[in-house]
Amino acid sequence: MEIIKSLMSLLLQLDSHLFSMIQNYGLWIYVILFLIIFIETGIVLMPFLPGDSLLFVAGTFCAGVTNSLGEKAELNLWIVLSLLMIAAIVGDSVNYFFGKTLGLKVLTWKIRGRQIVKQKYIDQTHAFYEKHGPKTIIIARFVPIVRTFAPFVAGVGSMNYKRFIRFNIIGGCFWVTSLVLLGYFFGNLTFVQNNFEFVIFGIIGLSLLPMVIEMVRAPKKRILN
Repeated sequence: MEIIKSLMSLLLQLDSHLFSMIQNYGLWIYVILFLIIFIETGIVLMPFLPGDSLLFVAGTFCAGVTNSLGEKAELNLWIVLSLLMIAAIVGDSVNYFFGKTLGLKVLTWKIRGRQIVKQKYIDQTHAFYEKHGPKTIIIARFVPIVRTFAPFVAGVGSMNYKRFIRFNIIGGCFWVTSLVLLGYFFGNLTFVQNNFEFVIFGIIGLSLLPMVIEMVRAPKKRILN
């Protein structure tokens, strides 16, 4: 319960936390931001880190943020964009290889002579990613939790790596650029500053929208088929 409270506090007060971190850590803040995005996208067990909101807030600080005491904290826009795009792309690639090597081995383990996951399900996953993989990799970038599992499952499904890396780069660049620039241009608006919590929840809600739409459409597709 305490962990959940701490995560919610971090999420809803991300702007004040980042302000303090920029002042306290100087250039090391770029390393910290890189690691957070890399870990969220690259380690399948860490899907709860605040990727979307962190990108938005980082963009806000690229435009410069001044607190009530007149102190200013600022990040370099081009460094943030470059580093976090690299973090997102490399993170997904690492996650893919985890899925392709360790994930596939774990799924083929046997308990009492039975394979944990039947081979036909693994084959179906492979077929799905060969057909829908590119779309999935790009859309998943904007869906919390799903973006952490998507590259791992793509690896388990043995999606062709040349296809994967191409759409990994497209999705990673689009995800980072869109959210950072949203924060850069709109993060310092008075309305946003006064309603920061609602804005963060709004970003999360918009991120979940593709998944909700797909869930609504899925039964209709089954009926039509």
